[in-house]
Amino acid sequence: MRTKLSQFSFDYTENQIASYPAPNRDDARLMVIDRKTGKIEHKIFKDIIDYFDEGDVMLYNNTKVFPARLYGRKEKTGAKIEVFLLRELNHDTRLWDVLVDPARKIRVGNKLYFSDDDDNDILIAEVVDNTTSRGRTIRFLFDGTDDEFQEALNFLGNTPLPKYINRPCEAGDREWYQTIFAKDIGAVAAPTAGMHFSKELMKRMEIKGVEFAPITLHLGLGTFRTIDVEDLSKHKMDAEFYRVPPETVNMVNLAKNKERTGRNKVCAIGTTSLRAVESAVSAEGQLKTVESGWTNKFIFPPFDFNIADSLISNFHLPKSSLLIMVAAFGGHELIMHAYEEALKEDYRLFSYGDAMFIK
Repeated sequence: MRTKLSQFSFDYTENQIASYPAPNRDDARLMVIDRKTGKIEHKIFKDIIDYFDEGDVMLYNNTKVFPARLYGRKEKTGAKIEVFLLRELNHDTRLWDVLVDPARKIRVGNKLYFSDDDDNDILIAEVVDNTTSRGRTIRFLFDGTDDEFQEALNFLGNTPLPKYINRPCEAGDREWYQTIFAKDIGAVAAPTAGMHFSKELMKRMEIKGVEFAPITLHLGLGTFRTIDVEDLSKHKMDAEFYRVPPETVNMVNLAKNKERTGRNKVCAIGTTSLRAVESAVSAEGQLKTVESGWTNKFIFPPFDFNIADSLISNFHLPKSSLLIMVAAFGGHELIMHAYEEALKEDYRLFSYGDAMFIK
């Protein structure tokens, strides 16, 4: 039977969307779901330590969000515009793939100006191509060094909070909308499940003998693009850059080695970690090294997972590729029931919201 988009719908109210994270990262609520029994328990995120032992492996995404949302003005008319940086296409020519708003006003050949609060122009860009209805290719006209260019982007850019967080960006978002693992810059959205780990919790788990293994997957807007086909087998994901280093491969394959007495658990922190490792499976069902790759893998039920045997995830938007992946992992019926339970129990939803642990 074909899996349909309409099977992943649910209703929520605006006040169930978390506008801010929990005061302490690991104080968010945690719904624990047992796939074997269907039992659901309600915990606090820091209780996650109780489910792992020495030799277990936590897969985390070390991508770092950059301040991708710029506000500027159009030449001549001075019309206000928003430019959302998606990815750098050519480093030397400072060519970028972007989304623009309002798109109808921004044409090839237009110059865009980005200024400080005193109206001093910091960056100028020229539109060189149309890619989609809202997509453009722009070239930044900047003569300084790479470091100076990055500095200008950091100065002008705003944290790319999702639009459903209905408030202006604040200084605190630069830290909140980033995981403690963030290291490799390149994402336009945070791998939100990782945001619940504090340095203290990670330290306590390491003392217990739990190992933390990095992967990198730079989230682009493809992860969040609206799915517009009812038959999920027809949906095409945008490709995202990912990397699985050799040390992670060694840790994971050692933990999963069936010859070893008392096989260890492998937990994916977030759907991005899960997607990265499931994109790097060898013919023997082992994790393999990927130095530099692109994945457009769309995971939907039914799907046989090879690497992770548990998953930490936030609560995701209805009909999103993320919810669909979680349902593939936990079972459609159980996960949709868990979402019903979460709404009833007033869990906080989406990027700054609470978490679930599927074991």
